[in-house]
Amino acid sequence: MGRIRARFFDPEGTRYGLPTFWWQGAPDGYATRRQLAARGLRPGRQPIAAQILWQGVGGTRAAYLYRLDLARPKRPASAAQRRAIAAALRARRTCPTCRTICDYYIPRSLGECLTCADLR
Repeated sequence: MGRIRARFFDPEGTRYGLPTFWWQGAPDGYATRRQLAARGLRPGRQPIAAQILWQGVGGTRAAYLYRLDLARPKRPASAAQRRAIAAALRARRTCPTCRTICDYYIPRSLGECLTCADLR
């Protein structure tokens, strides 16, 4: 085990307060929020069970882990939520100058569609 791995290996949690593992060194049964979301799960009010620490740009980075057996299924979005998301995404595609709905998101740097920006 290398120095960095040994530095971040604390499965009992005596040094860091939480069971701590190195990058890609967590045992099975734990997952990050993104890994849970990829499986269609959410933490579901469970406390952080462990953490992964690694040396990154700007210092030590951390990723929190949750237990898979306590994770709950994701709640599906309601019809009203889906309508609100669709309206927000449509507003990002609507040019404020010519009021056309584009096939792309309006660049924030221009503030209007590419056709209107070319005319200026």
